[in-house]
Amino acid sequence: MTPDTLLRRMFDKAVEVADPMQSLARVLPPKPEGRVVVVGAGKASARMAEAVEAEWGPCAGLVITRYGYARPCKGIEIVEAAHPVPDQAGADATLRMLALLEGLGEDDFVLALISGGASALLTAPAGDITLSEKQAVNAGLLASGAPIGQMNILRKHLSRVKGGQLAAAAYPARMLSLMISDVPGDDPALIGSGPTVGDASTPADARAILDRWKIEAAPSVHAVLAGETGVIPPDDPRLSQVENVIYAAPSQSLEAAAEIAAAAGYAVEILGDALEGEAREVAAEHAELARAAKGPRLLLSGGELTVTRRGDGVGGPNAEYALALAVALQGARGIHAIACDTDGVDGAAEVAGAIIGPDTLNKARAAGVDPSDALARNDAHSFFAAIHDQIVPGPTLTNVNDFRAILIEG
Repeated sequence: MTPDTLLRRMFDKAVEVADPMQSLARVLPPKPEGRVVVVGAGKASARMAEAVEAEWGPCAGLVITRYGYARPCKGIEIVEAAHPVPDQAGADATLRMLALLEGLGEDDFVLALISGGASALLTAPAGDITLSEKQAVNAGLLASGAPIGQMNILRKHLSRVKGGQLAAAAYPARMLSLMISDVPGDDPALIGSGPTVGDASTPADARAILDRWKIEAAPSVHAVLAGETGVIPPDDPRLSQVENVIYAAPSQSLEAAAEIAAAAGYAVEILGDALEGEAREVAAEHAELARAAKGPRLLLSGGELTVTRRGDGVGGPNAEYALALAVALQGARGIHAIACDTDGVDGAAEVAGAIIGPDTLNKARAAGVDPSDALARNDAHSFFAAIHDQIVPGPTLTNVNDFRAILIEG
């Protein structure tokens, strides 16, 4: 097995073990008696709904997923909307979802299906904020380099559905929220901006994030953050009927990949499943670790890296990590790596990430592309397209965030 084949096999396995059709049934209880409503949002939510109906049969409900990620369901309505910047389809579907939860009683049951991407797909701007103004804030966040936790605090305070507000809308019905984690540390309050989880942050915290990351915002945004927002505190009685369960997480996918590498004779070192930081900086650190390591060895990591946009290129954190790693390694012998987002989308491109090896810079010279220039312009996707080393799996229907693997041959 070549190093590239082994790396791709590990990525595919990491995605497979997080597939709701493979993993959700073990945590799904028997279907309750009485009225049951299924709601949800995220890149994996349609697949989660499909898995639910495979066990429970047709159900009433509505789930919002990313364009191209719909799955066939017999009862649950699947709506596609935009990600990572929300659109009108997501806003309209969110209002319809909230209407489904109105008037539920103590004997009713709500199953919520939440995965990464729900922050953009569940869209109900607070106060007088318009959709276009919310879109502008979201785009500013994505370009700022802010970590996901900071992004989600601000998103919650600008929303009528995040930060526990979806659960509050269903009260007093019982709710089980099943989640796939795509956030460092697997904090349920951060997954999809925690629509079923209370949050202790304040409007002042959100204002500080606007200032810290220099996010331009409309007067309506500042007006909302100047008063009390709808974010639900963790001890609010309206959350007393909710159970939140994370049933798939990055650590499980890394462990599955590690088993493949171990079977192929590699010693495995997991650097962590919750790494954060600027993609190019983390890549430089990992290049040093790889150079110092004795093979055969595999360095695995997950989490969510960020990119501060400095140029006008097309890229994402995984492709930028791979490009920066290749530049730092300068063709070091025997070192191969892959960096992909498990949802199949790195940044806003329909590309999961890229693969590199000792010949990456030689390929670039032959193709007439400059790796340092591409890195300076945040143009990693164009770089890897030119040398034919992109990973393009299409919609994976799940999301446990970044997957990075560095193979050091003996």
